Amino acid sequence: MKRLVLILFVFALSVRAFSQEKTFDNEFGFRSDNDAYLAIGQDRYYTNGLFITFKHAGRTDRQFLKKKTWEAEVGQYMYNANSGDIQNLQEVDRPFAGYLYGGVKLNWFTNKESVFQGGLQVGIVGPKAYGKQVQETLHETVGFYTIHGWEYQINNESGINSSFSFSNLLARRGKNDFTLSTYLSLGSTFSGAGAGLLYRTGNLNPLFSSAMYNSRITREKQDSTIKKESFFYARPMLNFVAYNATIQGGMFTQNKGPATFKPNRVLFTQELGYTYSENRWTFNFAMVFQTKELKEQISPQQYGSVSLYYRFN
Repeated sequence: MKRLVLILFVFALSVRAFSQEKTFDNEFGFRSDNDAYLAIGQDRYYTNGLFITFKHAGRTDRQFLKKKTWEAEVGQYMYNANSGDIQNLQEVDRPFAGYLYGGVKLNWFTNKESVFQGGLQVGIVGPKAYGKQVQETLHETVGFYTIHGWEYQINNESGINSSFSFSNLLARRGKNDFTLSTYLSLGSTFSGAGAGLLYRTGNLNPLFSSAMYNSRITREKQDSTIKKESFFYARPMLNFVAYNATIQGGMFTQNKGPATFKPNRVLFTQELGYTYSENRWTFNFAMVFQTKELKEQISPQQYGSVSLYYRFN
């Protein structure tokens, strides 16, 4: 009888160990934004973005912290007018602009499922951000139309931008939860603030171990909170715009460019997405809808976002 109990105990431990996901302390991946992902035949406004990120889980001796991570990222935003085929200045209803940057971010995750994030970016807006060259290369590669209009883009200016965000779990019941999301941006390229509500439904991990916050990496050799995730989510946000150099031109440059505008101060965005994450991999697809950034815009904008991350030790 004792032998049978011992065998069953060892078997149970084996099954439990096999069912647990492995843990990793590094993550590398990319996110790609493009309005073409929605397959609605548009090529306007925020037309392309590419971001490459490396994340690492650090050590923490604070009792209230579940974990902390840091990340480094390089990225590029690219903006057009209502089309990438603009023949004269009068057709520009949103400035052509590129923003190229490198940045670092620190993330703190508490045991009570609060998330604090602070980041710093150094970048440049204007021709030196290479938006024109990248878009022309993309269109030539996939056989799209020839680009016209970058001669009207925002002029060069370097900038330093900081960002801070706070998220906190409000409620969870079964396979559904709600999280408060807020952010503050201060810098010479982007300044503003926003608040919204994140809703998730499906197979969920706590915020400190979820692909939603890229927090599946850890220094722990075993972590029972890291399980396979598969969930849909919605994230409506209300945003206040204090300054946007891709619309207004560089903050400290007198000659800001041939076409600049005053942005709408209040924007509404809605993000709808799906996330799948297991062991080493995370995949996400989202659709983002945004009200007009400025009153001169012909229409609101929308785009798709695809991200893929790989974890390792």
